[in-house]
Amino acid sequence: MKNIVVLVSGGGTNLQALIDAQNRGEIKNGKISCVISSNPNAYALTRAENNKIPTEVIRRKDFAEFDEYDNALTELLMSKNADVVVLAGFMTILGSKVISAFENKIINIHPSLIPSFCGEGYYGLRVHEAALEKGVKVTGATAHFVNEVCDGGPIIIQKAVEIKNGDTPEVLQKRVMEQAEWKILPKAVSLFCEDKIIVKDNKTEILD
Repeated sequence: MKNIVVLVSGGGTNLQALIDAQNRGEIKNGKISCVISSNPNAYALTRAENNKIPTEVIRRKDFAEFDEYDNALTELLMSKNADVVVLAGFMTILGSKVISAFENKIINIHPSLIPSFCGEGYYGLRVHEAALEKGVKVTGATAHFVNEVCDGGPIIIQKAVEIKNGDTPEVLQKRVMEQAEWKILPKAVSLFCEDKIIVKDNKTEILD
């Protein structure tokens, strides 16, 4: 069984989707072994505790230099024997040490079909606002590995979601979460734990 460590900062709806999928037996050969929060008051910690999942808190502001924080987070993840790290609404930038130590082992969920509406400055409601401003008819979500380019790592799974007349950013955000994010994030984590993802030339091949 691979150890899944989830990084959170807020309410933890994507964490809940992972927990629910785990409880349904949909995450094969892996278990959520720890939840680490950048915010001691994050409701995601309560979700973890309600499911008897160990928790830790590590705050960027507790470290004078970013490199110190980068080292501390890397060491914390290693101490938890993390096989895969999942970003579930983690609002602190990851440093190069963490990214290199867990190359192609950090999975993020982004609320658009990358390469649309992604990269620097595109997060949360801003992504959906941009999609509506552009007038695209289809958006969605992307589960991808994390590298040092913002939203630039190898794509694992994408799922499309229809944009409807009269959508607001908030309505669209909810639909993308329910129809795409909460489905493909657990699936991507399971594929990783089952050793079914091959990465080559910044692209993935999913094995049957």
